[in-house]
Amino acid sequence: MATTTDPRGSTPETPDGTPHGTAGGLTCGIDVGGTKIAGAVVDSHGRVLDEHRVVSPATDAEAVEDAIAELVAELGSRHELTGVGIGAAGYVDSGRKVVMFAPNVAWRDEDLGTEIQKRVGLPVVVENDANAAAWGEFTFGAAFDVDDMLMVTVGTGVGGGIVIDGELYRGGFGAAAEIGHLRVVPGGRLCGCGNRGCIEQYASGSALVKVTRGLASTPEAAALLERAGGDAAAINGPLITAAAADGDPFAIERVAEVGRWLGEAIASLTAVLDPGAVVVGGGVSEAGDLLLDPVREAFEGELTGRGHRPVLEIRAASLGNRAGVIGAADLARR
Repeated sequence: MATTTDPRGSTPETPDGTPHGTAGGLTCGIDVGGTKIAGAVVDSHGRVLDEHRVVSPATDAEAVEDAIAELVAELGSRHELTGVGIGAAGYVDSGRKVVMFAPNVAWRDEDLGTEIQKRVGLPVVVENDANAAAWGEFTFGAAFDVDDMLMVTVGTGVGGGIVIDGELYRGGFGAAAEIGHLRVVPGGRLCGCGNRGCIEQYASGSALVKVTRGLASTPEAAALLERAGGDAAAINGPLITAAAADGDPFAIERVAEVGRWLGEAIASLTAVLDPGAVVVGGGVSEAGDLLLDPVREAFEGELTGRGHRPVLEIRAASLGNRAGVIGAADLARR
């Protein structure tokens, strides 16, 4: 469902860091996750002027709403805000108000937008968090120069966002771009969504850790296990990526395996969407080319019509963990 217009059409910029201009005053972007709630005041050029974060009481829906309202009030006490955009990890309805389902927050058919609007006295827009991050990267970040883009976020899970002809694509019911639940292995690993073989079970941070811990007793993993103090349970994503960056062959291969799964999934999505660029973000993407080079290699090897069509760029996200709040704030401005 097309819901926004291209903010960049009349004021294109160059990749020197100068963002595309947009209309409007200061807005507040909120990124709600399972462990933290981040908020930022963002101007019309995508610049973060102020920010604050609190721990997320994820198991208590009302407490999450209290925390969001308090965060907006804190930032609003220092800045004159014109609206609030909330990026929520879940399915958001086509009206951008109701969180229909959130796997990591206690929301089920929750009219979050209306509730927060009552509490803060400002217009509120709710968007899926990966969609918000995609819009941030499209408007002010790595995809500034294309009209069609696919973003893939690789963190605890796998998320995504799609922009077509300069507009964020949300689908008929607001639940488009759930890339993590693209099935890549029929009858494969059980996913938290209830299906089997989703890409999230092979190419996420959680999958990286699970597979690596499962191989921790092998001779190849000895150096990594030593880095974890001899405790396989202490192996986590940052430890794996740090070991890979230090040249540990076992860790490099684990990150590359995630990259190959991602590359194949992106090739399938490209056959449908034909984006101008793909942006990869999320915590696991901090591995840089150790992840992205295998992504690109697998993508080019699986791309339909390869050798007879342009090969898009697969780019690293440029806004980091601020992409969600920047994108949500910009959507609120619209």
